[in-house]
Amino acid sequence: MQLFKKATTSLLIASLTFTSPVMATSYSDLPEIGTAAAGTLTVEKEIEYGDAYMRMLRGSQPIVNDPVLSEYISSLGASLVANANDVKTPFEFFLIRNRDINAFAFFGGHVALHTGLFLHAQSESELASVVAHEIAHLTQRHLARAMEERAKQTPLTMAALVGSLMLAIAAPQAGIAAAQATTAASIQSQINYTRSNEKEADRIGLETLSRSGFDVNAMPIFFTRMADQYRFASKPPQFLLTHPLPDSRITDSRSRAQQYPQRTVPLSPEYHLARARVIARFAGIDSAAAIDWFDRQLKKASPARAQSLNYGKALVYIDSRQFDKAGKLLAPLYKAQPNNRFYLDAMTDLDVAQKHYDAALKRLDKALASQPNNAVLLLNRDYVLVKAGRYDEAIKGLVRVTHRFPANTNGWSLLQEAYDSEGIRHGALAAQAELYALQGRWHKAINNYTQASQLVELGSLDQARYDARIDQLRVQEARFAELQR
Repeated sequence: MQLFKKATTSLLIASLTFTSPVMATSYSDLPEIGTAAAGTLTVEKEIEYGDAYMRMLRGSQPIVNDPVLSEYISSLGASLVANANDVKTPFEFFLIRNRDINAFAFFGGHVALHTGLFLHAQSESELASVVAHEIAHLTQRHLARAMEERAKQTPLTMAALVGSLMLAIAAPQAGIAAAQATTAASIQSQINYTRSNEKEADRIGLETLSRSGFDVNAMPIFFTRMADQYRFASKPPQFLLTHPLPDSRITDSRSRAQQYPQRTVPLSPEYHLARARVIARFAGIDSAAAIDWFDRQLKKASPARAQSLNYGKALVYIDSRQFDKAGKLLAPLYKAQPNNRFYLDAMTDLDVAQKHYDAALKRLDKALASQPNNAVLLLNRDYVLVKAGRYDEAIKGLVRVTHRFPANTNGWSLLQEAYDSEGIRHGALAAQAELYALQGRWHKAINNYTQASQLVELGSLDQARYDARIDQLRVQEARFAELQR
C-alpha cells in the first residue's frame, strides 16, 4: 500500500504503529516488585506520560506509517516481549524515518527504531538484539529510576524532570540544557548512571534474546561492527552518543553471550523483505542508486536472499512507474507465496498504479478469506476501493478498521479521503479530528468535531456522537495539560 509511505511529522524524547500494543502473556500475573522509583512515578503515570509523548512524536517526527513494516516490527517486538521478565505495561513498536543509526524507548512501553538500523543490521538477530536492549530499559524502569536520582539534585517539577530526562537520553546536550539547575557533579552522576543502565540492559536483553530463539552472539557482533566503523569518526551516529560502546561493554556482552547455549539461527525471510522495503522506499536514495545496490547484492546472494532483493527492485520499479519490470519480478514471488503480505501489498501497489482494481480486490479477498482480521489486508482492500472511486464501500470498511485500530493513522487518513471524495464534509472533519488527536493537537480536534456537529441534523445520532467525542477530547486535553505542569 503505497499511499502512506510518506511520513507524518514537539519534542524528541527518550533515547537509546498502527497495531495494538503488545503485552507479555504473563502480564496479569506479575507482582508489583517495586523499585527505587515506585514512590516517585507509578506505572500508571508512566503510561500517561508515554501516551502524551507518543502524541507529540506523531506530530513532530517522520514516523513511518507503512502497514507492512509496522506489522513486521510489532511482530518482532511481540516475540521478545513474550519472553521478557517484569513486563508491567503494554508495548508499542514503531519506525522513524531517519538514516542515523538509533533506537530509543520511553515511558509506557514505547520503542522506536530508526530506519537506519535496517541499513546496518545484517540479520534479524542483530536487529532483535537492539530491540531486546530497549525492552530491558523499560522493564527495569531505567527512566523512572533516573528521574528519582535527578529529583535529589534539582528542584524541577515532575513534568520538567520527565521532559529533561527524556531529552537527555535522546540528545544528551539538549537534555542538559533543558535542566537549568543541573551542576557539573550531577551531570557526571547522570552519565555514570546511564552507563550502568546500559550494561544492565545488555545483560537482561541477552537473556530475552536467548529465550526468544535468536542468536545471542548477534549483540556483541553488532556492537563490535558499530565501534570499529565509527572509532575514528569526527561525528559518530546518534546510537553511539546515546549508547556509549566502550571496550569493556563490548567485552562484557561477548563474554555473557558465550554463557548461553549456542545455536544456528536460519535466515529470516521476513527481516530481509523488511530491509529491502526500507532500502527501496525509506532510505532517501534515488531509484537508480537503489537498483544499483540491489543488483550488486544479487551477484553474491543466496537463492533465499535473492527473493528479498528482487522484491526490493520491484518496489523501486513500481515507484518509478516501470510496471512491466516490476511485474516480471513480483509475479513469481507472489505465485510461490500467495499469502505473503509483503508480496500482496506490492501487488496491490502495482495493480492500483495500473488501475487494475478488480484484480487487486480479487487477490485481497482471497487472502482475507483465511486472514479476515489482518490489518494489512483490510487497509489494502479499502485503499483499492478508495482509488477505484467506490467510496461508499470504502467508508463502511474503514469505519470498522478505525474502530478496531483507533491509533492507525492510515485508516483515518483513508477515511478522510473517502468522505471528502463522497462529499460528506462532516465525516471528513471527524476523521481529520482523530488524526489531530493522535498528535495531541486537541484544540484542532475539538474545533473539527464542533464544525462536524454543526453540519449534521439537529438531534441526530451523528450529532450526539460528535458531541460525546468533544467531551472526551476535552477530558484528554485537560489530562495532557496537567502532565505539563
